[in-house]
Amino acid sequence: MKTLLLGIGNVLFADEGVGVHFVNYIQENYSIIPPAQQTLDMLDGGTLAQGLTPIICNYDQLIVVDTVNAGDASPGEVYFFDFDNAPPEIDWQGSAHEVEMLQTLTMMEMVGDRPKTWILGVVPTVLEPMTLGLTEQILAAIPLMETALIKQLESLGFSCERVNNISIESLIPDSYKRGVTAQ
Repeated sequence: MKTLLLGIGNVLFADEGVGVHFVNYIQENYSIIPPAQQTLDMLDGGTLAQGLTPIICNYDQLIVVDTVNAGDASPGEVYFFDFDNAPPEIDWQGSAHEVEMLQTLTMMEMVGDRPKTWILGVVPTVLEPMTLGLTEQILAAIPLMETALIKQLESLGFSCERVNNISIESLIPDSYKRGVTAQ
């Protein structure tokens, strides 16, 4: 069983980058050991959405971390749900993605390639271009997001141990460089 933790977002649009920043934060702070015959990969999906289809379809389980919009919700509110049973007030419209992740997952479902999917979403405050960082409301939501993710991974049989105490704020300035290697 292969599981993918996928952070989605544009790190240059303030809160819109929370998915990417959050996955980097989890990678830096946790040792996550999968149960026998399972794997966990973590990926910064940026704003690729549809371009991630060939990667996503290789997994049995998917946890997407992204911004979500929800009717009457306040910035910083956290939602964690099974994609097949999304709350009716959830939509992902209005993000800075070129193609919405929701649309990508729906297209994958239509052709039978979407893995079992959960969404860990937070309602954004600011989607301003050329703003690197997260607002106070989103920073305050990180502990709840962390608890929800770790609880889900443990329910899937993963062993999660916190090994560092690196703040998400300290990772943000270099987030756009992660995964880049010198040539």
